[in-house]
Amino acid sequence: MPTITRTEDLARFCEAAKLAPYVTVDTEFLRERTYWSKLCLIQLAIPPASTAKTGGGDVVLVDPLSEELSLEPLYDLFRHEATVKVFHAARQDLEIFYHDAQLFPVPLFDTQVAAMVCGFGEQVGYETLVRKIARADLDKSSRFTDWSRRPLSDAQAAYALADVTHLRVIYEYLSAELKKTGREAWLAEEIAVLEDPETYITRPEEAWLKVRTRTNSPRFLAILRELARFRESYAQARDIPRSRVYKDDAMIELASTKPLTEADLGKSRLLLREARKGDIANGILAAVKAGIESKDLPQPKGDEPGKPGNAALSDLLRVLLKAKADAAGVAPKLIASSSELDALATGSRDLPALQGWRAEVFGRDALRLAAGEIALSAKGGAVRVVPVG
Repeated sequence: MPTITRTEDLARFCEAAKLAPYVTVDTEFLRERTYWSKLCLIQLAIPPASTAKTGGGDVVLVDPLSEELSLEPLYDLFRHEATVKVFHAARQDLEIFYHDAQLFPVPLFDTQVAAMVCGFGEQVGYETLVRKIARADLDKSSRFTDWSRRPLSDAQAAYALADVTHLRVIYEYLSAELKKTGREAWLAEEIAVLEDPETYITRPEEAWLKVRTRTNSPRFLAILRELARFRESYAQARDIPRSRVYKDDAMIELASTKPLTEADLGKSRLLLREARKGDIANGILAAVKAGIESKDLPQPKGDEPGKPGNAALSDLLRVLLKAKADAAGVAPKLIASSSELDALATGSRDLPALQGWRAEVFGRDALRLAAGEIALSAKGGAVRVVPVG
C-alpha cells in the first residue's frame, strides 16, 4: 500500500473525500518520550462507492513525518461540513489535531460513544465492534510498532489500514441504529464535549486533581497542588513526560515529608536522582514552601461543607442506575459517573446526569429516590421502582 508523502497527493485524496458522505480517520502516535503526542501516521478511508466518482483509491496512509507534506488539505477536509468525520475513541486523535491546528473535525462521529449509546457496553473496544458488527478478526501482530520508524512493513501498513476499513461498516451500522432508536441527540451531547477545547487543556494549577491520594489533609493537598503545578509546567515547557520530572508516588512522598533543602531531597526513597539537584530540585523546594505558606487550602475531595456524605443513598443510586441503563440499553457510565452519584447523594444538583436525555432515562427518578418519593424492590431478578405513600 503506497503512503502519501506529498501535499499534492493528500490534496487529491481530500478533494475526493469531500464528495463522500463520510471519511473514517485514525492516527498512530508516540507519547512515551514526550509530553505532547508525536503524530506518526494518519489513516483515511472513504466508502468504496465514492471512488467511482474520482477514479482514485478508497483507503490511504498519510505520513505526517514527511518533509514534503503539509496537513493543510486534511484540515481543509476537516472543515468541510458535508462529509462526516468518523473516529473510534476520538479523544486522543482530536487532542493531537487541536494542539497542532486549533481545530476540530466537523461534523464528528465517534463510534465508541455511539456504541455505548446503542448498548454495546462501557468504553467498548474497536476489536469488539469489528468482531460483532463487521464480523471480522483483527491481526494484532503489529500493535506494539514504533510508528516513527520508516519504512513501514506491509504487515504494519495492513494493520494500520484495518483501523479505518472496518470502521466504515461499524459507522454505517451504528448510524442506522441511532436513527432507528431516535438517539442521535444523545450522541450529539457527547460529541459536544469532544469538540470543547476545555476537554484538551490541562492547566498546571488543576493538575493535582488528577492525582490519587488517600490523604485529605488540607495542608498536604496544598503542597501536593503546588508540586503538581510545578511538574505540569516543567513537563509542558520541555515536552517531556510527567514521570521524567517525578512520578505520582514520589510527589505524594514529597507532600508528606515536606523537604526544605537539597539535603532533605537526598533522603527521598522515590525521587529520581536527576531531580535532587538543579532546576527540578529548586522547583520542588519552591513548591513545598509555597504549599506550606499557602492560605488558600484546597477542600478535601468529596468533603463539601454542609453536605455530609450519604453512602446508603449512593449505593441505592448505583442500583437504580444499573436498572435504568439496562432498561434503556445504554452503558451506565454514559449516564452518570461514580463521582456524580456520590455528589447527587450529598445534595448536588448541577450535574449532567440530571440534564437532557439523562434526566429522562435516570435523573428524574434519581431525584425522586433521593427525596424519598420512590423505593426500589427486587423481584424475579429485576429491580423495580415502587412509589412511596
